[in-house]
Amino acid sequence: MTVHAVLVDPPRPGLVLPDLTDDLLSDAEAADLYAAMARDAIAAAAASGGDLLVNYRPTDLLPEEYEGVDAEAGVRALAADALPDLDDVRFEVQVGSTHAARVGNTVTHLLRDEDAASVAAVDPRAPLLDHTTLDSAAMKLRRCDVVLGPSQRGRVHYAGFADTLDFADAYHPPEVDTLAARAADAGLDTDFAPASPVVTDEAGLADLLPLLSARERAGRRVPTHTAAVVDDLGLHVTDDRTVTRHSD
Repeated sequence: MTVHAVLVDPPRPGLVLPDLTDDLLSDAEAADLYAAMARDAIAAAAASGGDLLVNYRPTDLLPEEYEGVDAEAGVRALAADALPDLDDVRFEVQVGSTHAARVGNTVTHLLRDEDAASVAAVDPRAPLLDHTTLDSAAMKLRRCDVVLGPSQRGRVHYAGFADTLDFADAYHPPEVDTLAARAADAGLDTDFAPASPVVTDEAGLADLLPLLSARERAGRRVPTHTAAVVDDLGLHVTDDRTVTRHSD
């Protein structure tokens, strides 16, 4: 069984999605969007056939201006909004000074110390990642050592591991190529999950919004929390891929 580790930050204004807050969104609106995407990621992992681990960055790993933030409480509130109950949800703090170190520590601990069959690091900013895709990737992890979900500009929205590798700087851009190279260096087989957009800035949002709209028009599943916030904010994409708001 795969442990799906959703790596979440407390959704504090100014901390999350800072590259979306120059002209398009306020800090509070960006935090609302991040929280919605994280809820959808948590719900997808909970609905999958694997185990859900909400892996959060604790207060002492946040920038100094967030010293008084209760990181655990903020992340637990996210999960409580996403799920009917938290009985089967595991919460653990991240350990490490960089994103790559935090992923590596989580994956290595679960594989080596807890004998997990496989571990997947899930980016909460990829709201189109659903439980079907997670289960499909978990099936691939039974046959190969590493499964990567590519995203725009060389990012990954999903990285699953049935064995360990050298995680030092393993998320150096382009992430998908660096992780594949580390897997090859360790003699591990790599496969891939379907591509999906990660929202970190306006370009990522421009990738997501047309897919959300198209899925809604086609009557297909959409990430409900993300879609609701996008609708509330009036976000849409113009012909030149500029994200704007209906109220503008």
